[in-house]
Amino acid sequence: MVLWKTQTTLDHLKERSRNTLVEHLGIEFLEIGDDYLKARMPVDNRTKQPTGLLHGGASVVLAETLGSVAARLCVDSGKKGIVGLEINANHIRPVHDGWVTGITKPIHVGSATQVWEIRIYNEEDKLVCASRLTVANIDN
Repeated sequence: MVLWKTQTTLDHLKERSRNTLVEHLGIEFLEIGDDYLKARMPVDNRTKQPTGLLHGGASVVLAETLGSVAARLCVDSGKKGIVGLEINANHIRPVHDGWVTGITKPIHVGSATQVWEIRIYNEEDKLVCASRLTVANIDN
């Protein structure tokens, strides 16, 4: 069963990301499944902390991007908007370079709130960060 109420394409998501933090950090949307969204982010000078590791805040940006975009696709965008209420992240292992890939899936999609789980993996498919985002569905 397809979860999305608003249909989109990877090209549309890329276009909406122009001139935003998403584009600045090099986040690329990779896949839109029936009930998940996948994107990747480079581990480079834009996303590393001074010690050379992936910055935890960059992981949170990837997580919130995935969860917020997915949540927006679950509402009629002509009538409802999405605002973040809470995000948390557990940083499991460091990443020095390459790419990290995030996948978000819903925990709860209700009429007033949504809760999304986001898991971020390194290039060896090892868990880097586990995050959860709660959003509110608001009237436009």
